[in-house]
Amino acid sequence: MRRCCEGVGLPCLFKGVGMASPRPPRYLLVFDFDETIINENSDDSIVRAAPGQALPEQIRQTFREGFYNEYMQRVLAYMGDQGVKMGDFKTVYENIPLSPGMPDLFQFLSKNHELFEIILISDANMFGIECSLRAAGFYSLFRKIFSNPSGFDKRGYFTLGPYHSHKCLDCPANMCKRKILTEYLAERAQEEVEFERVFYVGDGANDFCPSVTLTSADVAFPRKGYPMHRMTQEMEKKQPGAFQATVVPWESAAEVARHLQELLKKKC
Repeated sequence: MRRCCEGVGLPCLFKGVGMASPRPPRYLLVFDFDETIINENSDDSIVRAAPGQALPEQIRQTFREGFYNEYMQRVLAYMGDQGVKMGDFKTVYENIPLSPGMPDLFQFLSKNHELFEIILISDANMFGIECSLRAAGFYSLFRKIFSNPSGFDKRGYFTLGPYHSHKCLDCPANMCKRKILTEYLAERAQEEVEFERVFYVGDGANDFCPSVTLTSADVAFPRKGYPMHRMTQEMEKKQPGAFQATVVPWESAAEVARHLQELLKKKC
């Protein structure tokens, strides 16, 4: 039985093909979005819709470490003032390229959907993620998406809010992915769904936080050379064995697909 802690249930935003099987999936696969599924930081990408494809210095100087969500609220307010509309943002999101090998990984998961429950945890925003995944044709793969709430107000301005509050000292003020993942596992356990293994695919420091909770049965897939990868290496040097999950760095997501394929072969 997998470990979990007490948590509140989170709303199911949508259910994809992974829920079609009468038998519960054996594995939970967790994805990050920015620089994991897509090959860019989507918050940086949308600046392409701004006048001159740049932000004024007085906006950029308001950034504070750990409060990126608040900073992006100011960026979006500025862009709204400049007349940037929903269609402009949508066009940018739909044209952000997927990371190398990601289509291969998603095709593999589509063919083996009965084995995997797939969720996405991202500090981006719901509107942008949905635009990107629908354009790529992979939106239905995900059972749940956890991201910052976003939408358009009566003026047509793109608005953004924080996901939740938390007490983690290592994560941005608006989101702790460890809290989200822990609560999700608790919710699924209450629904009598237990996973043999958890796989986590990410790149950033905020992906390292939830990956520390993984067990020796689980696998962390950090993007090679990115903060999550460096932090797993540093932990192993400082505290050998403290990071329990198997670490499989990737440059192409096709490498993740091959690892999962080999695991399924061994199970047969």
